[in-house]
Amino acid sequence: MKIVIAIGGNALLKRGEALSAANQLANIRLAALQLARVAAQHAELVLTHGNGPQVGLLALQASEYAASHCDLPAYPLDVLGAQTEGMIAYLLEQELSNLLPAGRQVSSLLSRVEVAADDPAFAHPTKPIGPVYSQDQLQTIAAAKDWKLAKDGGGWRRVVASPKPLRVLGLPSIRCLLEGGVVVIACGGGGIPVAKQAGRTGLHGIEAVIDKDLCSAMLATELDADCLIIATDVESVFLDWGLPSQRALGEVTPQQLAQHNFADGSMGPKVAAACAFVNATGRRAVIGPLAKIEAMLAGQAGTQIKVAAQAGRQIKASLP
Repeated sequence: MKIVIAIGGNALLKRGEALSAANQLANIRLAALQLARVAAQHAELVLTHGNGPQVGLLALQASEYAASHCDLPAYPLDVLGAQTEGMIAYLLEQELSNLLPAGRQVSSLLSRVEVAADDPAFAHPTKPIGPVYSQDQLQTIAAAKDWKLAKDGGGWRRVVASPKPLRVLGLPSIRCLLEGGVVVIACGGGGIPVAKQAGRTGLHGIEAVIDKDLCSAMLATELDADCLIIATDVESVFLDWGLPSQRALGEVTPQQLAQHNFADGSMGPKVAAACAFVNATGRRAVIGPLAKIEAMLAGQAGTQIKVAAQAGRQIKASLP
């Protein structure tokens, strides 16, 4: 069985949690315990991960440094994305390697992902990155930074362009490693965004953060995966999120999900990614909590998205 598991950046550094190395490592260790058991049962496993909080933190640090050195521009998002891809993959690889049998290898790949330089997303940023700011902090941040900010839960976050992924440039290497029984970590943060630009030859980094769920669905489809797991920081997909009438969805079809609207930059891309994979392959996708990866794979947790599902079936979910 071939599985792609996409681990959310907000699950590795939770909302309201200090964006510290220690907190991130604790959450990665929680995931690694489950991932090691999954890897022991399945021959082919690919891990992807988000980087919204992490790349936003690096961008904030780079901005502060650049502000104190007036002639020094801040590092661009493609470079910062590569940094987070290496950082998170290193931690995942190390924790997994400590738990897997001695002969099972884990390999992390820096992954470039091509996008279109004229993607409409560059004019309409939706991808949240970095820390959550309170209403009191909003005016100060808006005045000090040339950022676009948008609501995220009970606070505000910086949002950046999130163009559609077109192709994973390292796909042959991923296939080769999987055939050798290696657990592969790739396409972190949706991959490093590169594009063809007018007047220049070849591909070049571009200022954006690709949505890791859309990239993961594309990767899972290209790899002919049997299942796509999207592990995030909520129990499942909810209807009427944040209202007294909110309810968790258990087993649903892409057609049923298409009847509802979900927030850009959070659950919207996850639902779109899961449905794209199911529609393209006829196979199963699951959205649910990082702490229940094994239960999601067993069909016992999260929102199970299938071509044919029992209408109206619900799972028991803890309401956040």
